[in-house]
Amino acid sequence: MGFFGPTSVAAPLGYDLEVEYLVIGGGGGGGGGALNIGGGGGGAGGYRCSVSGETSGGGASSEATFKANKNVAYAVIVGAGGAGGASSAIRCGNRSRFATIASEGGGNGGVVRSGGGYNGGSGGGATKDTASLAGIAAYNQGYDGGIGTGTSSVGASGGGGAGAAGGQGGASETGGNGGAGLSSSITGSAVTRGGGGGGSTNSNASANKFGLGGSGGGGNAAANDQAATAGSANTGGGGGGGAWSTNVNGSAGGSGIVILRILNSFTATFSNGCTVTSGTTGNYKYYSVTATSTTSETVTFS
Repeated sequence: MGFFGPTSVAAPLGYDLEVEYLVIGGGGGGGGGALNIGGGGGGAGGYRCSVSGETSGGGASSEATFKANKNVAYAVIVGAGGAGGASSAIRCGNRSRFATIASEGGGNGGVVRSGGGYNGGSGGGATKDTASLAGIAAYNQGYDGGIGTGTSSVGASGGGGAGAAGGQGGASETGGNGGAGLSSSITGSAVTRGGGGGGSTNSNASANKFGLGGSGGGGNAAANDQAATAGSANTGGGGGGGAWSTNVNGSAGGSGIVILRILNSFTATFSNGCTVTSGTTGNYKYYSVTATSTTSETVTFS
């Protein structure tokens, strides 16, 4: 693609246009707390980006643009965030997709019944009592959740973000922060998405003990005087973990997003079940798909 973005190419090369994309999966729900154990933070949804000079999740370079043909219907799915909930609930985020580009949903934060974070686009954070078992991130989509220590005096760990691993729970039972997200200017303005959810405290603590959500839509964890906050919509942010006594429910992860950018000489048309906003930046059109009503939605270029 090069510095100047997607280009128009001759049909004999096998495609009509190049499409830049940002595809982010739904964030994982925060783990529920109980039995003197706070829940781990949810991992961010997988983050795949083809904008030149930007970064994909897990420290990967930008990917190749997608080579598209006119009048072909390509799949578009925006993944919902994991619902969060009680300590028995395991609710990872859902996959987002454009054509062959799939970004995994974020991993659920660790819960009392299992302790370890769950795998996903970015991994969920572990509870305090599970040594090392953080959720593992999908390759080149995000970072792992924070590991557990296996000791009783630390808090739960934060979920992994697109740009950094989740923070480990700290001393005096303080929850770990969610991993940071990544910034993209695919729409012409820099926006940070893909933050991990914060891990919760294990004590009857005030709000200064909870783990913060990572930059880019990660939700804050609960403490006994405040509920966990959800990951922000259309960022793929992970949900915050639930506290151990009151406010025990982990919060929901944020929904994902699919953003496409093409030269002004082309147009994208979406099926009726897509919720889309569009605009221009320089010589390009961009389309932000913020929701899809079914798993059979499509986009066609002309």
